[in-house]
Amino acid sequence: MPASPPLKWTEDTPEKAKHYLENYDSEEYGDVIPQISGLAVALGVHRDTIYTWCKDPAKHELSDTVRLIEEKQHKSLVNGSLTGKLNPTISKLLLSSNHGHSEKSEVKQEIKADIKTEITAVDNLASILAEYKKE
Repeated sequence: MPASPPLKWTEDTPEKAKHYLENYDSEEYGDVIPQISGLAVALGVHRDTIYTWCKDPAKHELSDTVRLIEEKQHKSLVNGSLTGKLNPTISKLLLSSNHGHSEKSEVKQEIKADIKTEITAVDNLASILAEYKKE
């Protein structure tokens, strides 16, 4: 099995991440909204590597920047959808998969039972049982 490529963590990785966050929509990066995958491309790693780094307490600066990217993405999706600058279907997909949003629909169900019929059936059963006991 081939060895995995070395992780590309350097002392300036947190600064590169902040630069991405501040300039994601520039020609340098070309993203419409900030994305973890955009950060991964900017750093030259897979996004799983970024999430692994974020679990390391020594890399809290990166973790904070990743959280800010997620928050800025959330805000951009909501505002972009409301203003018509972003595709609402894509925004809805990203908000549900990345930010815990979901559609809720309220269903009211009314059940009406004919209580007289049920009481009559119970009475009939009681009569049948009484007849059976007599025999």
